[in-house]
Amino acid sequence: MTAAKNTICIWYDTDAEAAARIYAQTFPDSHVDAVFHAPSDFPSGKAGDVLTVQFTVLSIPCIGLNGGPMFPQSEAFSFQVATDTQEETDAYWDAIVGNGGQESACGWCKDKWGLSWQITPRTLTDALAAGGDEGKRAFDAMMQMTKIDIATIDAARRG
Repeated sequence: MTAAKNTICIWYDTDAEAAARIYAQTFPDSHVDAVFHAPSDFPSGKAGDVLTVQFTVLSIPCIGLNGGPMFPQSEAFSFQVATDTQEETDAYWDAIVGNGGQESACGWCKDKWGLSWQITPRTLTDALAAGGDEGKRAFDAMMQMTKIDIATIDAARRG
């Protein structure tokens, strides 16, 4: 297997494989490509433990590294997933939050490993791109939400 030229490396404590499998079950164009075991002991594990996992999330190549607890996830990195319908928004949100994750504000949530996700309906992105009063109304509506409600954003866009 040839690795991609540029790959996102995501640091996990010990659960890179479990995370990759949840992402593969949740999102289209996502799959686990390979699991590599450590050839010898390393600072946070033993020979034979899963060391890295090559996986794809929504066509984006990733490597999960089981590096131990030294570097926890932060909101400085997130996946932003564009959605077209409320059903799609709800499905992704519920899969992330419902598998031990947590809600945040403005369409952000975290999975159980602390990785941040933005579940962002295209209508919100379109409203912000339109700018002006439409963008302001949509932005103000978004600021009151956890998971984005498309009907409320669309109503705000119309005024």
